[in-house]
Amino acid sequence: MKFRISLILPLMVLVASSGAMAGSRECTDSTIKGSYAFTIHGQILMPGGPLLVDGIAKTTFDGNGELTQVSAVAINGNIPLIWSPSSGTYTVNSDCTGTMTLISTGQPTLHLAILVSQSGNHIHTVITDRGFAATSDAERIWAREDLD
Repeated sequence: MKFRISLILPLMVLVASSGAMAGSRECTDSTIKGSYAFTIHGQILMPGGPLLVDGIAKTTFDGNGELTQVSAVAINGNIPLIWSPSSGTYTVNSDCTGTMTLISTGQPTLHLAILVSQSGNHIHTVITDRGFAATSDAERIWAREDLD
């Protein structure tokens, strides 16, 4: 009986400590380091009626709060510039929520709320500026060197 208890007690401690460690994972800016493919859907709310927004973007996060992006976004079915460049900043909080700011020449600066999931492999966003009702979802793009 003593032998069984001496095996069970260390096993229980190991299980309890691994569960505590799994629950204590926190996000940081470096959680989303790398490139992501975004799909964008929504509307720009105008006095004459909404403009439909659909597009894609490739966003690269540097792991330190800076980002670059190229996008192809259709507004009411027209894409004014394919692979329009942007830059910006981002912050990821310990609870995996955060913010992102996108700056594009000739366009209004966009502010987004972000939610990081799947250990940094997915990002969900919503534009928080007045007059926009647009969201996006992204998945990490795995570079060839990441697979080797």
